[in-house]
Amino acid sequence: MITFLSGGTGTPKLLRGMQKVMDRHEISVVVNTAEDIWISGNHISPDLDTVMYLFAGVLNTDTWWGVRNDTFTTHDEITWMGLEEFIAIGDRDRAVHIARANMLRDGMRLTNITKYFCDRFGVRENVLPMSDTEVTTRVKTELGLIHYQEYWVRSKGKIQIEDVVRCSKTPPASTEEVIQAVEASDVVVIGPSNPITSITPILECSGIKEAMKDKFVIAVSPFVGNTPVSGPAAELMKASGFEATSAGTAACYKDIVDLFIQDIRDPVEVKDSIRLDTLMIGEEKSIELAEKILQLANRN
Repeated sequence: MITFLSGGTGTPKLLRGMQKVMDRHEISVVVNTAEDIWISGNHISPDLDTVMYLFAGVLNTDTWWGVRNDTFTTHDEITWMGLEEFIAIGDRDRAVHIARANMLRDGMRLTNITKYFCDRFGVRENVLPMSDTEVTTRVKTELGLIHYQEYWVRSKGKIQIEDVVRCSKTPPASTEEVIQAVEASDVVVIGPSNPITSITPILECSGIKEAMKDKFVIAVSPFVGNTPVSGPAAELMKASGFEATSAGTAACYKDIVDLFIQDIRDPVEVKDSIRLDTLMIGEEKSIELAEKILQLANRN
């Protein structure tokens, strides 16, 4: 059993390969939910849905979000009516958001809702939200604190940020299901996701670091040089006081990682790291990286 910590698009690209080289029932994925947002009265959990759609075989892998070949009739009509919906939401994707919102309003745990959806979609892997506690990543800008999605999607990451802040009414706690998954695993893999907005929120949930303490932990850097493979990781790392490189990523994870992987092209040196081709430009490259990480995990 391997548990993956996932968010954004980097780790899902690795999971695309892992599902081809592992028994899919042996995969657990703990997913960031600090980027969740309510829009048009519905609940979007983008990182959860990306993983769920991937395993269900319906993910749009051109964008790495939403449902493949979805239509946008409802979004177009809402926009035509003059209402703002700054995220373009597909119709099939929206149905999941509507159902999730109704279930949350009825008092269901996000963990149970996710399991329900995964069962409906025929997902064999164990997909878990990091917490049932609502927590939101906000960034401090000249406009004040704004939701991460407003920074990255609405403003296209063009606003200068000063800090990254996690907001929640109560401190987020790992669920019993997350702790059980980690404890049952031989290895924990932190995928090549944004360290600040995708992985750190998971690690900030009480209980998970303690569960990982005696586990062999592998982390994959999302950087090549001072450039992230995708997304605004560089700006977020700097705003959080870390160097925007693989070295900064290793420093961010320094207390929990046993084996650090960085790209073969990366000019930055990280002591004792393993060099692999981490640029998963297609399914074959995802499978190749997955196989090599699995070999490293099996050596433990």
